[in-house]
Amino acid sequence: MSAHPVAVKLDADVHARVRELAKAQHRSPHYLMREAIAQYVEREEKREAFRQEALTAWATYQTSGLHVTHTEADDWLAQLEAGQDVEPPECHN
Repeated sequence: MSAHPVAVKLDADVHARVRELAKAQHRSPHYLMREAIAQYVEREEKREAFRQEALTAWATYQTSGLHVTHTEADDWLAQLEAGQDVEPPECHN
């Protein structure tokens, strides 16, 4: 993958902190910024995928009405925590 230069304006405080951290880690500020951006993008992509999955689940629930109650889910989780190999509760209306 080819790299594309991008200008990022940092305030003086953040710029100084990046330089100091890079120096302490024997890395270049450029390396730290690339790594930080890559980690941020990966984290936010996962967060957005999770959000989209939640929206899809909510839409499905609104259409079908299928659910488990808090008590049913809590009882199931307690059994799992106790080491029992149990199936999840059945969804119902």
